[in-house]
Formats: sequence, structure tokens, C-alpha cells
Amino acid sequence: MALAGTGANYSAPWWVAWLHDVPRVNLRFRSVPGHFEPRNDGYIQSFLFILGVAAVSLALNLLLLFVHYTRLCCCQRGENGNVKRSSVCCSTWCVVLATLLCSTAIGIGFYGNSETNGGLKKVTTNIVDANSTMHSINTLVEKTGNNLKGKVASPLEKLQDSYSRFPEFQQVVQRGFVKAEGLRQLLQALPFWTANGQLAYIAETLASIEFYRWLVYLVLLIVNTLICLLVLLGLSKQSRCLLLIALLAGVLMLIVCWASLGLNVVLVVGMSDFCIAPENYISNLTLEYGIMGNDVLNYYIHCSIVSRSPFQKRLTGGLRLLSDVQSIILELIVFTAEDIPNTQQAQLLNIQQSLNSTEVSLHQLTALVNCRGLHKDYIGAMHGLCWEGTVGMLFLTLFSLASTILLNIVICVTPKTWCYFYRRNSHYEDVEEDEICRTACGNTRRPPLPSFYSYSSFGSQTSIQPTSQSITNAPVSEYMRAVSIPSHT
Repeated sequence: MALAGTGANYSAPWWVAWLHDVPRVNLRFRSVPGHFEPRNDGYIQSFLFILGVAAVSLALNLLLLFVHYTRLCCCQRGENGNVKRSSVCCSTWCVVLATLLCSTAIGIGFYGNSETNGGLKKVTTNIVDANSTMHSINTLVEKTGNNLKGKVASPLEKLQDSYSRFPEFQQVVQRGFVKAEGLRQLLQALPFWTANGQLAYIAETLASIEFYRWLVYLVLLIVNTLICLLVLLGLSKQSRCLLLIALLAGVLMLIVCWASLGLNVVLVVGMSDFCIAPENYISNLTLEYGIMGNDVLNYYIHCSIVSRSPFQKRLTGGLRLLSDVQSIILELIVFTAEDIPNTQQAQLLNIQQSLNSTEVSLHQLTALVNCRGLHKDYIGAMHGLCWEGTVGMLFLTLFSLASTILLNIVICVTPKTWCYFYRRNSHYEDVEEDEICRTACGNTRRPPLPSFYSYSSFGSQTSIQPTSQSITNAPVSEYMRAVSIPSHT
């Protein structure tokens, strides 16, 4: 990109030329030329076609998600509850990888948002600088004209009555008055911009739109980041509730990303159409509204070394008129010093001082209307819009496209992981309940104390039969106490 003030013209970057060559189609599927014409119905329809493609893609995406979830629910009902661990592990890692890639896409989105914001801020700054230059020209012309009228022309008109006795000097004063009036009228025709204040309004409107655009994208990126963190947290905690919330938010974010993708494509294509030849649209606009002459516009847009300033003739004529008036005043001061009263001598000296300040103003105007300042603002604005702005919008388009793909992967694969988590958690709960019951029963149920004797109803010793000893967990003291019981005869 060439810098301003070197005489080089603006040149569009290669990606702008590539985007400009993309074919355009209107709503009737007919080809449309890529000239930037925002008030042409066919050209507007080509943008509506892009938005329509994005809307249809969103509808098909949501339909496919609905079919996928319906099939998933039907298949889950028909299964017997067995889930292969390898398949679930693959699904989990697929979700984790898609989430991490989505985080990378979010980083690209942050860069694109910052780059677009920086480029459009540069545009508004250069527009404000150009408006300040034009305002300075208008203010200086108005101030110089008032100075010539109030401090040069009016005193010279009054001095004509003082030279009634000297017709030759009266004619000199009259000639000075005519030249001063001619200089004032010449300077009043110097401002070349008829739409005063419009640039400031454009800069303010653009800055306001850009602020809200940057804020909306910042919120979108932050919410997308939170969704990715929520998915990872749900997988690590094996929480079905967190994953369900993440999926619902992901579906809403998917809709927003499709809308963002359509708008980004429309904006970047429109910017490329304007940036491929911005002077054509600006020239047509200024010619239609009569904002400035075509020669003046070309002088500021191109600003080559061989360019001839359209103000050169006017400024040169103004300096000549100023020099003539100064010569006339000096002649009156020198040759009529003895015949003029002191008050009139002081008046001539004041007029001479005002002419000196007018000369300084003319040199300032010559510097202000030079093409270098406004050409620098033009090149800076085009650089911000067509280089940084389009690059930022391309990165935002890439972010929207990558987010739609990765969110679809997360939304489709995540339900397989939470079904496994739910079944595994249910299995663990059943196992834990069985272990708790088994432990509790083992601690409370003790076998009866074994005895070595059994007694018959007759109490005879012949009826005593030894019983088989069973393994018991009774204490040794109880066992010894049982052995020491005397037998009945």
C-alpha cells in the first residue's frame, strides 16, 4: 500500500479483487454485475439472495438435527442398555476435540473483531480530519473576507470623502477599494465543498454503528466461549444437566452463527465491490448531488506530482490583487503624508496591517487547499476500510463458518456421551445399594450359639446326641461359658 503524499494512487488488495470476481445472482437466478450500486434493485437482490441461502441452510440444518435426535431417541428405546465403552470413548474425545477447535475459532473471531474495529476507527478518524481541514478552509475564508470588508474596504470607502480636494488621490483610493472588494469576492468563491457538516455526520454515524457491531460480536464470542467451557465441564463432571444446558445454548448459538455468517458475507462482498474502484462511486455521488467539481475531486483523489491545482489560478489572482492594494496604500502613505491629518494617517496604517494579516491568511489557504493533506486522509480511510476492515470481516466470516460446523458436531455427538453417563451412574447406584445391604445384613445377623447337647422330652442321657459344630463368629468367652454348663442327670 502506497503512503499518502508520495503521489501514488490507491490500489486494492488481492483479496478484494478475488471477492469482487465472485459471481452475483439476483432473486431470479440471473447474473448481476459487481459494480457498487446500493440503489440498484438488481444489486440489492444479489445480497438478498446471499441472505436467503443462509436462511435456507439454517432451516436444513435444524431439520437434520431434528431427524438426528428423533432417530437417536428411537434407537435408544430399542436398545437393551448395553453400550460399547470404546464407542463412547470415541464420541467423548470427538466432542472434546470439536470444543477445542471451536475455542480456536473463537480466538480467530476475537482477532477479526479487533481488526475490523481498528480499520473502521481509522476510517472515522480520517473522515474527521478531512472535515476539520474543510472547516478550517471555510472558517479562514470567512474570517479573511470579514477582515477585508470591515478593516480594508469600508475604511477606503470613507477615505474617498477626505480626498475630495485631490481628485487624483481620490481615484487611487477608489481603485484600492475596487481591488479589495474583488479580492474578498475571489476568496469567498474558494471553498469547494458545498455539503458542510456532512462528513462529521457520516463519521459520527459510522462510529456509532461500529461500536454496536463490535459490542454485539464481543458478546457473541464470550457466550460461545462459555458454551465451550460448559461442555467441557459437563464432560469432566459427567453431568447430564450441564450437557443439556450446553446443548440448548448451542442450538441458539448455531442460529446466531448462521445469521452472522450471512451478514458477514454480504458485508465483505459489498466492501469488496466498493474498494475495487472507490473513486467511481465517489465521483458519481458528488456529481449527482453537486458536492464538488469533478476536477477538484480528481485533484484530491490522485494528487500526482504533475496534477495542476484547480485553485492555483484563483490564489495567484488573489495574491496579485492583494499586492496591488498594498502598493496603493503604501503610495497613499508616502506621497500624502503632509496633506493628510493624523487620524487618516492612522487609518492607513491600520489598513496596511490588515492587509498584512490577509497575506498570511492567503498563504495558509494555499497550504490548506493543497492536495497532500486531504489525499492523505483519503488514502488512510481506504486503507482502514479496504485493507484492515475487509481482513477483519474475512476472519469473522471464517469464525462463523467454523462455529456452525463445530457446533453441529458437538450437538450431534454429545447425547451419546450423556446416555452412557446416565446408564453407568445408574449401574453404580444399584451396585452400591447391594453392597450396603449386604454389609448391613452381615453385621446384624449372628448365628445362634452352638451347643454340644440337645435334650429330649424325656430328659434321658441315652437320648443325648452330639450336634455338628458350625462356624460361628461368637466370642470365645461365650463359647467357654456354654461349655462349662453342668449336664442334667
